[in-house]
Amino acid sequence: MTRLSGVPLKFTFDGRELTGFLGDTLASALLANGIHQVATSIKYGRPRGIVAAGVEDSNALVQIEAPFPEPMLSATTVELYDGLVARGLSGQGRLAAEPDPARYDAKHAHCDVLVVGAGPAGLAAAAEAEGRVLLVDDQSDGEAPEGVRFLSRTTAFGIYDDGFVLALERRGEPAAPERISRQRVWRIRAKRIVLATGAHERPIVFPDNDRPGIMLAGAARTYLNRYGVLAGQRVVVFTTNDSAYDAASDLAAAGAEIVRIVDAREGYGVIGTDGVEHITAVHVAKLGETTGERVECDLLLVSGGWNPAVHLFSQARGKLRYAPELGAYVPDGDLPTVRVVGAAAGEGLPEAMTLWQVPAPESEVDTRFVDQQRDATVSDVLRATGAGLRSLEHIKRYTTIGTAHDQGKTSGLLAAGITAEALGVDLATQRPTTFRPPYTPVSFAALAGRHRGELHDPVRVTMIHPWHVEHGAEFENVGQWKRPWFYPQPGESMNDAVRRECRAARTDVAVMDGSTLGKIDVQGPDAGAFLDMLYTNMMSNLRVGRIRYGVMCGVDGMVLDDGTVIRVADDRFLVTTTTGNAAMVLEWMEEWLQTEWPHLDVFATSVTEHWATIPLVGPRSREVLGALAPGLDVSNDAFGFMTWQDAEVAGIKARVCRISFSGELAYEINVPSWYGLALWESIVDESATPYGTETMHVLRAEKGYPIIGQDTDGTVTPQDLGMSWAVSKKKADFLGKRSFARTENNRPDRKQLVGLLPVDPSVLLPEGSQIIESDVVPEPPVRMLGHVTSSYHSAALERTFALALVRSGRERVGETLYVPIGDRVVPVTVTESVLFDKEGARRDG
Repeated sequence: MTRLSGVPLKFTFDGRELTGFLGDTLASALLANGIHQVATSIKYGRPRGIVAAGVEDSNALVQIEAPFPEPMLSATTVELYDGLVARGLSGQGRLAAEPDPARYDAKHAHCDVLVVGAGPAGLAAAAEAEGRVLLVDDQSDGEAPEGVRFLSRTTAFGIYDDGFVLALERRGEPAAPERISRQRVWRIRAKRIVLATGAHERPIVFPDNDRPGIMLAGAARTYLNRYGVLAGQRVVVFTTNDSAYDAASDLAAAGAEIVRIVDAREGYGVIGTDGVEHITAVHVAKLGETTGERVECDLLLVSGGWNPAVHLFSQARGKLRYAPELGAYVPDGDLPTVRVVGAAAGEGLPEAMTLWQVPAPESEVDTRFVDQQRDATVSDVLRATGAGLRSLEHIKRYTTIGTAHDQGKTSGLLAAGITAEALGVDLATQRPTTFRPPYTPVSFAALAGRHRGELHDPVRVTMIHPWHVEHGAEFENVGQWKRPWFYPQPGESMNDAVRRECRAARTDVAVMDGSTLGKIDVQGPDAGAFLDMLYTNMMSNLRVGRIRYGVMCGVDGMVLDDGTVIRVADDRFLVTTTTGNAAMVLEWMEEWLQTEWPHLDVFATSVTEHWATIPLVGPRSREVLGALAPGLDVSNDAFGFMTWQDAEVAGIKARVCRISFSGELAYEINVPSWYGLALWESIVDESATPYGTETMHVLRAEKGYPIIGQDTDGTVTPQDLGMSWAVSKKKADFLGKRSFARTENNRPDRKQLVGLLPVDPSVLLPEGSQIIESDVVPEPPVRMLGHVTSSYHSAALERTFALALVRSGRERVGETLYVPIGDRVVPVTVTESVLFDKEGARRDG
């Protein structure tokens, strides 16, 4: 008997140093070293061994410790490699505390025919197929027919709509992550699919059927013929079909003694076993009897028949029918683009006597295990049916049978059969439990591929980012962008830095990197009509050179986003969005253009990264801009609010907009992004104070300008924000208009945006705090009036303040409400949302 390649590999299991060979699985190497017990059961702590030779094994869970920790892998699917360190599990493992050093990737493939399974039926189907043929198989051996692309060590784990199949390829071992990616997810699109996925042998339930040394007959044959491992010397075979005789013949030829074949078709069965860490004997009796003959052995082979591997076919929404001659479910015909061949279709499988369990008396401790991974017994199934459950889906969840890593590949049909017996029904009338992807466990690392670390959620920075880093900015994440939060000087706290930045914006001149602002170029003859439908106010009558603030609502009338619309030409607009919603707004535009209004001649293009946008803010901003752009008349008469002009600023061609998000005299200077840093440095050289997002929030909140997503929560209309003026009464229609007439949207007690002033001006209200009517927290249920959306210290107001959504908020102006904070209740006065420069006198300088 030859042991594989003869290339030795050193590995460690449960502290023992052992030797296997190249081509071994961890399971075959353990069996070759005489180790049958691999783990203990999760509930009862019973010794558990190797039951199968592939993905259907329900017992042999291990923890890989080196070269990288991985929990809950099946020893039957772990390929042996030099330096492997593993230990047996009781069903729970340890996640790695350090990053996985291996690489994972993904790849796409298109083919005319995809064949899953490289057994005889799969090879024949691949050879007969025409066009581009792709063959995948989870084993490493075998050769594909000429002209067929073959992916070995690849498991198809999911079938989805339109011929889309996901498969996992095992490529490199963890010990050599630099050389090759460890695993690859294949995204396969096929015109036709042939499933030649074979079948899984099923066990039989009897008392103490879980001892190490009890193995599926076909698995013992695989270990012998594929790996050169004889799993035992004194062998008992318990079967309901002819296939186990082939296994007995092969083991006998390899030198094992077949001491007894127990064939249920002859009226005999195994009614119990002896042993602790390994089986030592079986008890054989006539079916229905409780005492019998004791037969000593060190290996018990079991075969209760074969279950076609219909998982992928079922995922493709193929129907199944019960085949009583097999005691299993088989495909009920083919699908238009999916065909099942070979054992997966029930072809060539031996007929089997239907025997789910050997009759046995009830005992205090039930050891008749249906799902060995879940420690679920016959008693658990009977308890479920006794509780009135009839659906296999319900019984599955009641007992947890079939919910472990093996997904019930051997236990699922056993549970169905025992349930049918208990209820007195025919399996032909019972639906099997749903087969869902993945067919085999797939690691999150493989699914993530290269999208990990910074690539998981890509970090985006502006062209001015190096300057911010060099000058000590603290950053916050806004969407995927790194935005300067504040610029602390030596010895400054965050509060000190923000107060200094706010003071500069209100009394002098300040500058901000606003390049992350979403920017979408909307072009076409119907661009104006399109924007009229997207925004609550009119955009088509905006003149070239003008800017208008706009509110965008969903079909439910709730605020989706806001921003400005710049008319660049008769057929061209530049739309700005909030930083975090830029991609969403573009998708929203495309959804309507492609599905509802395809007749509109409009193109929408993201240009966020094309432009560097720099707001210049403060009473001295006109002076600074005039110095940098001597050719631009910056007077109010020549350059009015909400207009834009092209000019050279610091020698750079720019588009300058009179827009203010602070209430101060302000300009937004836009230049091509690669000139952003040069423009920024020129402005800072004019003694402008850089400010970050925290200062921006304080400035806008003082003016009552809401941030969509912070001061709104998906249940807020423009009217709730006090923006009825932004809702057109002239337009025939726009998204959300009909919803404004809903009774719910016109309730007088809707939450409305208001300001809050703590009675103690030093108290900063935590954002998200609830607002109540009484100065003590009453017994539950407590009526909540709303919550704090924004809260800041204000240098201009010389106190703290907040914005909040409050029921009937505008009617409550002047009232005192209360905010519970920890073990105290803070009184607050409700005010209008605009707390600074209500007249807007500062806007024009």
